[in-house]
This record gives sequence, structure tokens and C-alpha cells, in this order.
Amino acid sequence: MKKSIALVFMLLTLIAGAQETKKEEVKREAGHYDKNKFSQMYSEMATPNMYRSASGAPGPAYYQQKADYKINLELDDKLARLYGSETITYYNNAPDALDYLWVQLDQNIEKPDSQTPLIDNQSIFPNTSSASFASKYMEKPFEGGFNIDYVKDAKGNDMKHIINQTMMRIDLPKALKKGEKITFFIKWWYNIVNYQGSANNGRSGFEQFPDGNRLYVMAQFYPRMCVYSDVEGWQNMQFWGRSEFALTFGDYEVNITVPADHIMEGTGVLQNRTEVFTAEQVKRWELAENTYDKPVVIVTQQEAEASEKGFATAKKTWKFKAENVRDFGFSTSRKFILDAMAVKIGNNKPMAISIYPKEANPLWGDLSTKAVAHTLKTYSKYTFDYPYPKAVSVSAEDQGMEYPMICWNFGRPDENGKVSDRVKYGMLGVIIHEVGHNFFPMIVNSDERQWTWMDEGLNTFLEYLTEVEFDPNFPTDRGPAKKIVPYMKGNQQYLEPIMSHGDVVYNFGANAYGKPATGLNILRETIMGHELFDHAFKTYANRWKFKHPTPEDFFRTMEDASAVDLDWFWKGWFYSTDFVDIGVKNVTQYFVSEGNAKETSQSVNRRGRRTGDNGPIIYLYPENATELKAERKKAFDSNEIQPLAEFLNKKYNAEERAALKNPKFFYEVEFEKPGGMIMPIITELQFEDGTSEIQKFPAQIWRRNNDTVKRIFATEKKVLKIVVDPKLETADIDTSNNAWPKQDTTSKFDQMEKK
Repeated sequence: MKKSIALVFMLLTLIAGAQETKKEEVKREAGHYDKNKFSQMYSEMATPNMYRSASGAPGPAYYQQKADYKINLELDDKLARLYGSETITYYNNAPDALDYLWVQLDQNIEKPDSQTPLIDNQSIFPNTSSASFASKYMEKPFEGGFNIDYVKDAKGNDMKHIINQTMMRIDLPKALKKGEKITFFIKWWYNIVNYQGSANNGRSGFEQFPDGNRLYVMAQFYPRMCVYSDVEGWQNMQFWGRSEFALTFGDYEVNITVPADHIMEGTGVLQNRTEVFTAEQVKRWELAENTYDKPVVIVTQQEAEASEKGFATAKKTWKFKAENVRDFGFSTSRKFILDAMAVKIGNNKPMAISIYPKEANPLWGDLSTKAVAHTLKTYSKYTFDYPYPKAVSVSAEDQGMEYPMICWNFGRPDENGKVSDRVKYGMLGVIIHEVGHNFFPMIVNSDERQWTWMDEGLNTFLEYLTEVEFDPNFPTDRGPAKKIVPYMKGNQQYLEPIMSHGDVVYNFGANAYGKPATGLNILRETIMGHELFDHAFKTYANRWKFKHPTPEDFFRTMEDASAVDLDWFWKGWFYSTDFVDIGVKNVTQYFVSEGNAKETSQSVNRRGRRTGDNGPIIYLYPENATELKAERKKAFDSNEIQPLAEFLNKKYNAEERAALKNPKFFYEVEFEKPGGMIMPIITELQFEDGTSEIQKFPAQIWRRNNDTVKRIFATEKKVLKIVVDPKLETADIDTSNNAWPKQDTTSKFDQMEKK
């Protein structure tokens, strides 16, 4: 018997132990890391330090390098070749001693042995044009790329250097310490590519005209210093043709020798205007410097047509100086017409300038310089007063590229001189975008090689604001939330987070331009509001003008200057490919019924003590509740509930009672979120009398439940319809679940989506 009892006891112990073990296993299975979408981004963002503060501002130890250039160039227009020599003075302001320097050789993507054409997949197309076939399989590679004649130190001694594709390392005989500078010389030449035939995404080169003349847009034409910073050390990622540039600020003196019949514009202030323009053209320029309402033509079409009929053997040298710029670009041709006007911006008076061939008129003469002036004004309003002395728009077909104070832009009439709306607004859009790049990244100098969106996305957002201010009916293609929906609902296999290197992105335009611009527009219009957003955005621009910001500096500044926690937004919109999908899952109408008049409720404070009588119990029953009697299933009126009316008479005086709401209809609405991206819930209630109202719930409504939330709507009028995101503000990818009743999905918000 004792053995039996002992056996039973042992079995019970084992069972209990097994149950406890099972409990522990369940407990372990239930454990998880913090998956809440509102958790802070301490793991995603770099730790603040003395160089970059937690507020998003430059820290007390922030530094940046400087590189000054003295460049002499000569353009051989017959051979399409550029010869150059430069003196670079490099200042080391970093706390680190530098054993070598890295210099960018971007033209090397045009070398016959360039690696750039080898990084893309290829497939045979069964049908191809003869031109494409010859270009791809028969033509010899273009003999482009830098030919470096020498690299010498200040004493004329050769400096050891090695070229690795688009980067050149210069080894120093001794380390360059903090506070020291070094001067060295580079001489080079290269063949200029016809950018319209370039296989490597030509951002500069020449455009060939049928009359034999060329229009040159010249950039990346000189060896340029890489950035050395607290974030990357040397930013010496190879240039593959897409992700753009990381550059150091400095001062430039550039002398450019071209045929005497050429007209030129470039970065900086022209130092010898009277030597390169006629006396009459100088007078026209002086008039333009004080004309603010319309452009003044400096070089006329008649003068340009006369020049393009010849080919001067004489030469002229144009001399430019630019202070505190990160790069230099110029454009030259004997075909150029030039017009200009002054723009008043704060205490500054920059010149808005356009240069273009006759093939661009009348479109460019009518609109280009006006668009430049409008862009400078609008961008300045949202950031800082434009600090440079000018901004130049150059007509160059198949181009859209930016450099300090100068950019090249596509868009011309057809061969019959006609201009479609597509061409007109396309030209205006690219001019606004490329001129806008003077602010981002030419002044707010982000690392384009690593973070494309920091210049393209921010600039596209401001481009959108500028376009609609130029013309309220401007056919914008990026900015409004509904424009990004086709991309957001695409195959996840071909989507990358915005925080991706540009070279790995499939849909580059949507990812680097459209999605970040849309995100900023959603922040401004829906999440933060204009006042808070505009102040924070302007704070970022002013903190980081003429400096090198990172994504964290932008994210932190936007929160620091607005007191709006946006970590959930950065995490979802920038660091993931989550999409927005919020809908109405269920709607239940409730009716009011009175309880026993003697049944009252008691107030209880946080310590659990009763504090007073809260009056008779009021019951709310769902419309299908069996407990609800038919006679009570009607529109609620507080006067019909006698116990409640008596309570209100006791609690409130006549004036207070007159101010009370009198809801008659009660709806419990359950919202669902099939999409992973958090967004505010914007709800439109449409009433039976034809009126409507919008109620908005902040994104934090999802803080405890990422799938569904409920809200009660107590209204004085009967609700016929409930619509989520009626104005398409949140980039919701599926509007089929956005309305109640479900059968009413063919409503105005669907019609808006189709537009």
C-alpha cells in the first residue's frame, strides 16, 4: 500500500513537473523582442557624438576639409578635346593625419576598358534597329577618359600615384597633419564624348547639330578631390554612372580658352566681361542687372545666327572666380543666345540667366529665365536666401544635370516650331528641378554617392511646391501621395527601402525621387502641418548649408525643431518597403436605453475610493441586440431619457445645458490595417442631409494594436457613409476597403485615384 501511495505520489510529481515544464515552454515561446512600430530608432541611427549632435545639428567638434582650385583649360572645338592643368591646395582640418589623398576621375567611365558597361545584365533582343546593332556589336569603344600627363608637388617633383578606375590615390611623402595644407599640380587631357551617343549615362559632353556646330556642356572635366569626413573617412566609392558625387567646398579660379566666336556661361563671376562681350552686349548686361520684371536679351538670336555660320580660328579666354562652391561646370557654343534678369531675394540680387540655341526659341526665350527666377524665390522662401551671384539654365537636349550656379535642361519645340504641353511643362519641370539643386546638394552638401534621396528626394519635394506656385494647374508627376501608389503596390522583389545605395535600386526614379518627396509632402500636409514642418525643414537647411549632413542629421533635426516624434515614420517610409492600407472593417450602430432609474453609478478615484454619484446608468445596445426593445430602437434624444434629463438638470445650469451636444446616433467603427505602414486615420462622415465632416486620428492610435482599432462617432445626424482617406493623402494602395457600406466603393475617392 505504501509503495502504491509512493508510486502515485511520484507520478503526480512527474505530471506536475511536466506541466510546469510545458508552462515554461509556452512562456519561452511567447517571449519576443520589441516589435512595436513606435519604438525609437536607437539601433538604426548612428550614435550622436562630438561631430554630430543628438539634436541633428553640427557638434562642437564638427569639421570639414577644403580644396581650392586654379584651373587653366583649352577647348579644341575641331577635335572635341579638352586640355587642362590645375593647382590644388588641400587643407586638412580633420583630427586625423592623412598618408594619402583620393582624387575623383569621373571621366574614366568613358575609357575603353571602363568597368561600367560590364556591371549590367544583358539579353539578346530578337528585333533591334540597325543603329542599335551597329552601336552595340560593331563600333569600337570611344577613346575617352582622363589621360594624366603628370602629378607634381609644389617643387615640381613627381608624386607617386595609382589609378583605380574612377579614383586616383596620391601617396604623400609625409603625413598631412591637422591644420596643415598641401599644394600639388595635375595636367591632363581627354576626348569629349557626344553625350547623346554615350553608353555610360553621359552627364556632360557635346551635342552635335546638323550644321556642324557643337554645344558643349562640360562637367566632371577635371580631377576633383574626394570628401574626407567623420562619417566615411575617404568617400572613395567608385563612380558607376548613376550615384552622383561627394565633393569638398573650396574657391575656384578658372580660365577657359575657346574659339573667339563662342558664348559661354559657367560657375562663378565672370572677371573679364568687357574682353569677351561686345560693348553693346555689356550695356545690355548692365540693364539686365537692374531689370526685375522680364529678361533682357544680351546676345540676340541674330547675333548667334551670324556666329554659327563661321568657325573662328582666333581664341578668347573667359575668366571665372567662384567662392565656397563644391564644383565647377561651364557651357560654351557659338550658337548661344543669352538673356538675363535680376532677382530680389532678401538683401541679395542674383542674376537669373538662360543660354540656348535658336532651335530652342521661342519656348526658352519666353519661359526659361522666368522659371529660374521663380525657382530661386520659392526655394529661398522654404530654406534660406539664395547666396550665390547667379543661376544659369542651359538648353541641352536629352539632359537634366546640375552644378553650382549652372545646369543643363532638355525641352525644345519640334521641327515645325510647335510646343506641346508635354514639352512645355517637361522643360519647366526640369529647369525648376535642376536650378533647385543649387540648394540641395550644392549648398546643403549631402553625399550623393551614398544617399541619393538626400538631394534628389528633398529637391523633388521642393520642385513640387515650386511647380504649383508657378502654375496651380501644373501637371506634376511627383509629390502628391496618390502619385506614388503604383510603385508602393508593386512587386516587393523589385522594391528597396529609400535608405539604399542608388546603384542597387531597380526603380531609381520612384525610389530616390518620388517616394521621399511624397513622404515629405505627407509629413507637411497630413502629419505635421505646414507651420511645424516648414520651420523644421528650414532649420535643417540653415543648420547644414555649406556643410555635409547625413540622413540622421535630417531625421533628428525634423523632430528636434517640431516636437513631433517621427521615428515610426522614418522607420516605415525610409527604412522599409512597408505600404499603406487602412480600411473600415466593421461598423455597428448603437442605441441608447435607460436602466432602472434607481440604479446609479459611482465615481471611483485612482486610489479605488468612491467619490460621488454619477447619476443613473445609461445602456448602449448594438443594433442587433436581443435585449433592446423595439420601442427603444430609435434615434436618441436626451430629453426622452427622463433619468438622464433629471441628472443633467441637476449637474448643469441653463447656460451649460445649452452648450451641451445632443448626439442622436452612435456608431462604433472598427478600422483595420492590412498594410504594414503606420499612418493617421483620416475619416469622412457623410450624413443623410448631404453634409459631411472630417475627423482625423494621429498615427499613435496604432501604438498598442498594429492590426485593428475602434473609434466611437456620436453624431446629431444619421451617417450614410464612412470613407477613410477621402482625399488620398496617405498613399493607400487599396481603396476597395476604404468605405462603409462596402457596396459604395465607387465613390469620389476612387474617381480621384483614377485621375
